[in-house]
Amino acid sequence: MNNKAEKRREQILRAAFQAVSEKGFHSVTLQDIADYADVSKGVTSYYFQNKEDVFRHLLEWVTEKIYKNEHAAISKEHNALDKLRAYVYAAFANPSDNRKFYRVYLEFLAQANHNEQFRQTNDQFYENCWSIGREIIQLGQKEGTFANVDIDKASYTIRALIDGSLIQWLMQNNDQLHTFYRDNCLETLSNYLTNKNNQNSNQLSFTSEEEKGTTI
Repeated sequence: MNNKAEKRREQILRAAFQAVSEKGFHSVTLQDIADYADVSKGVTSYYFQNKEDVFRHLLEWVTEKIYKNEHAAISKEHNALDKLRAYVYAAFANPSDNRKFYRVYLEFLAQANHNEQFRQTNDQFYENCWSIGREIIQLGQKEGTFANVDIDKASYTIRALIDGSLIQWLMQNNDQLHTFYRDNCLETLSNYLTNKNNQNSNQLSFTSEEEKGTTI
């Protein structure tokens, strides 16, 4: 595909993304997508077979874009904690972008059980996300920064907390809470991976026993 055609396809996909974020999955028509892209319906039909074909490519495009941005962010850092921070900060891009993405993404998730292609694309997206987590955790364990947690389970936990925090923030409908959820997510993950919570618990237990001994 030549560069002009690729740019046109991306123009249509960006328009579809905007349309779904504003109107919802079921309400958007092929004509809506064409209108948002400022092209004719015929142009949209030239590059995509139908509305479902647009949506299939849209989900692939937007999730791949998210993954590449997040991986590029961690690639700039050299130690595990900085990579973890870069990952969380990249995921919490900004209120406007996060709101648009999760509105569209949740629309697709609602369809995934009935659409095998959507489900496969989502599975690939999560595998990509987990690969970022694995890379960070493996480095942290090699450095001695992170505890000896199960790498696969920890990578699932990282993404689950990121997505869960962002979805909860979205439901709050308050942009001022975006930084709170980002920082809370990062702190929770840092404590989990460095085992600080367990260390604090052990310290409290030791102090308690010490106090008992002193009392006796």
